[in-house]
Amino acid sequence: MAEKQFSGILNGAVPVEPVKKDENSRRGNWGNQIEFVLTSVGYAVGLGNVWRFPYLCYRNGGGAFMFPYFIMLVFCGIPLFFLELSFGQFTSLGCLGVWKVSPMFKGVGYGMMVVSTYIGIYYNVVICIAFYYFFMSMTNLLPWTYCNNPWNTPDCTGVMGTPRTNATFANVSAVVSGLTEIVNRTKRTSPSEEYWRNYVLNVSDGIGNFGEVRLPILGCLAVSWIVVFLCLIRGVKSSGKVVYFTATFPYVVLTILFIRGITLEGAISGIKYYLTPQWEKILDAKVWGDAASQIFYSLGCAWGGLITMASYNKFHNNCFRDSIIISVTNCGTSVYAGFVIFSILGFMANHLGVDVSEVADHGPGLAFVAYPEALTLLPISPLWSLLFFFMLILLGLGTQFCLLETLVTAVVDEIGTDWIMKNKTYVTLGVAIVGFLLGVPLTTQAGIYWLLLMDNYAASFSLVVVSCIMCICIMYVYGHKNYFKDVEMMLGFPPPLFFRICWRYVSPFIITFILIFTVIQYKPITYNDYVYPRWSLVIGFAMALSSVICIPIYALFKIAMSEGSTFLERLKNSVKPDPDWGPALQEHRKGRYATAGPESVEVCPLKEELKDEGKEKLKEKEMEKKDEMGLTIPGSNGSTLNPTPSA
Repeated sequence: MAEKQFSGILNGAVPVEPVKKDENSRRGNWGNQIEFVLTSVGYAVGLGNVWRFPYLCYRNGGGAFMFPYFIMLVFCGIPLFFLELSFGQFTSLGCLGVWKVSPMFKGVGYGMMVVSTYIGIYYNVVICIAFYYFFMSMTNLLPWTYCNNPWNTPDCTGVMGTPRTNATFANVSAVVSGLTEIVNRTKRTSPSEEYWRNYVLNVSDGIGNFGEVRLPILGCLAVSWIVVFLCLIRGVKSSGKVVYFTATFPYVVLTILFIRGITLEGAISGIKYYLTPQWEKILDAKVWGDAASQIFYSLGCAWGGLITMASYNKFHNNCFRDSIIISVTNCGTSVYAGFVIFSILGFMANHLGVDVSEVADHGPGLAFVAYPEALTLLPISPLWSLLFFFMLILLGLGTQFCLLETLVTAVVDEIGTDWIMKNKTYVTLGVAIVGFLLGVPLTTQAGIYWLLLMDNYAASFSLVVVSCIMCICIMYVYGHKNYFKDVEMMLGFPPPLFFRICWRYVSPFIITFILIFTVIQYKPITYNDYVYPRWSLVIGFAMALSSVICIPIYALFKIAMSEGSTFLERLKNSVKPDPDWGPALQEHRKGRYATAGPESVEVCPLKEELKDEGKEKLKEKEMEKKDEMGLTIPGSNGSTLNPTPSA
């Protein structure tokens, strides 16, 4: 008995209360609820908040982008976030197991895994570049401060002047004013931009010209994957502790950079560019498509990560409250980071004598161009550079943890044997090694082209389709009334009316509308002046379709394998909930889940769970041999063992 109480303490439970966990000991769950919230914040608040959201604002009309962004957040983002959290928490299963709700749609889970795989591959490449900048900041003088390096061109114009003279910071303006001849040239670039393009990436002339592998980047990629693996070596038990720091520290650095940024000359013009709407772009469907994809990308909808993280919650956790807190925190961080970015862009544009829109590269390079340039202006700039890129690393790792855990949990839950549960670490190691090998091509001189191609195709179009089909399956195939009852049984109250309307009508309609018009107004991807060749666009569409195609392929397979003499009978049987659908623990199987009937969702305990309960009862009889059978004893799987054996 003492052993059981000690085990309960280790699992974060109060010793004097019955242990009520949503998962059994074979799967594990969060040490406490704070770990889940912080992990979800770390998952949602990632690199995209720093370099993707400001980039999309910059590309889609500044403040005009805010309107479709918040429309998508309210009517699609938050409802889908709540839907996925409640979906995973109700079943205590990952992105594959939850589709016991309607087995024919299990292809949606496989699609989520494909999307998470693509994102996990290139996401860690961005993290590894942050690692590289972090290591290169360990110097007295940041290498992108001046324009006198071998990789610089005659068009380089630095806000710090040149180190040729002993000029102090007070006469930097005089040095800059002496560069009038350079400033008046047609093309002007900053030292940070040339450091990024010509030295760090050493970009080739096209996507087909891979050139050589950038060994420093490759080494940092290995470091990144090793860190991710070590933090996930014990699953959510270890990653849940790391997020206490990774989810909070980035806000400290962002605040420091914000205060410094708004005090710089020209910062106001950058912020005006950020906030001033260009309303003519509102009519462009691509702006709305980018807003929707950014919501899905930033909140992590349709990746499978939200379902996976929520599956480790206790059954009665208030995931509705969590979804509001996490969504608002995430989007507030995006807007906040945009102020930091655009204040620096305004400062750079002011010194270079150009418009804000002409200052920096698009895409991920924005964070590796604008921010590094700002850091050279801070006192003790190497120290701030170390802090900033450490922040980027933490932001990225918080998301990468969940991406890797999503894939690992899906594999482990699907196989479900005792061996795979006990040796989950080997699965994590295997996934990390494969992810590293698939990321090697992105460390070549053409890596930036492939990174942007994956970002624009593999993680935008497919997210919209997967989210839409998920809504249709749960609301119309499984049935909205059934799901509303499930949520009420879990939370103690039904979903609010607004969310019920969004789940059934608004969210699917908006997503479908955006999808159609995005296809109609499709424009091929470009990188600065480089136009992608057709064959590369074909690869991009293939990556986008590879996740979506999983849905019809698995549906046809399931229909073919279902019982029935006709196609309609097979179809009907393939969409029926699996007998195991429902809460994971017997103590939570109430109402229509308590008994099997012709009009109810048929559920039954897992065989392995019954065996575990039987063994546990025998052990207790042998150890106790006293009249303690009247007591309620917390079982190892988190359920309550009854003193009388079941027949």
